[in-house]
Amino acid sequence: MKPILLQGHERSITQIKYNREGDLLFSVAKDTVANVWYSVNGERLGTYNGHAGAVWCVDVDWDTKHVLTGSADNSCRLWDCETGKQLALLNTSSAVRTCGFDFSGNIVMFSTDKQMGYQCYLNFYDLRDPQQIEDNQPYVSVPCSESKITSAVWGPLGEFVIAGHESGEINQFSAKSGDVLKKVKEHTKQINDIQSSVDLTSIISASKDNTAKLFDATSLDHIKTFKTERPVNSAAISPIMDHVVMGGGQEAMEVTTTSTRIGKFEARFFHAAYEEEFGRVKGHFGPINCVAFHPDGKSYSSGGEDGYVRIHYFDPQYFDFELEA
Repeated sequence: MKPILLQGHERSITQIKYNREGDLLFSVAKDTVANVWYSVNGERLGTYNGHAGAVWCVDVDWDTKHVLTGSADNSCRLWDCETGKQLALLNTSSAVRTCGFDFSGNIVMFSTDKQMGYQCYLNFYDLRDPQQIEDNQPYVSVPCSESKITSAVWGPLGEFVIAGHESGEINQFSAKSGDVLKKVKEHTKQINDIQSSVDLTSIISASKDNTAKLFDATSLDHIKTFKTERPVNSAAISPIMDHVVMGGGQEAMEVTTTSTRIGKFEARFFHAAYEEEFGRVKGHFGPINCVAFHPDGKSYSSGGEDGYVRIHYFDPQYFDFELEA
């Protein structure tokens, strides 16, 4: 497993995202830049320049036409994927923490942070209506006064958004009315990341309570729990195998006091049915902030506190449950 090292950021990586075909990998970091790379060889294609603060989140639509980024500069921006031109700027009162396109690419959602006296909002915009963009007025804005949203993904069919909160709760918000359709609280601490399976039927949540949990996306039934001894920052579901990969480590503030050997900075592979760990992959010099599987399942990427993105290739048929990585 020889990784490809992507060096294009000066500060820690906050999120990475593949497009649907998997030929492009998007990365954002705390250094105001959003990068796009060829995933096959790690060549940098270009950057989306315009943000003035840390970029917290990125998403790309189904046909790789548009890219969405959310930043601590109190804005969510829409870009032309090919040219890097900024198409829309949505200003907010506080930092944008998580964002995403629905299945059609027509509706975007993003959540804002609870800070500076402003509360957390989940906003929905229809890109087919230029008036909403012009007026900076979402067609639905849902206040989340109890606990801020830390990560969110679209559910199947784009009918609702599944959001993880600081309190450890997971909610389903209707994309039409903004009502809370379902809520569960299986985690005891903040949820750091939520990712969907390739068919959107299940989601995995990564939490500060040292676990990642698998849920049914529609019913929010809790299916599996994967336990570690460190906070889990990110988790992803393999598109072809019964595997999940998790990345984490201790809090960024404590990193300087720990050597890499005991820092537990490896990506960890668990079997999705047996809940057993069967492999670890070293590489980063600090906690892993985000992980993502390639859509073909034959590689995965990780972004770390060290500012590097690593693409790891492996042959899934040899990377089996019985084998040590």
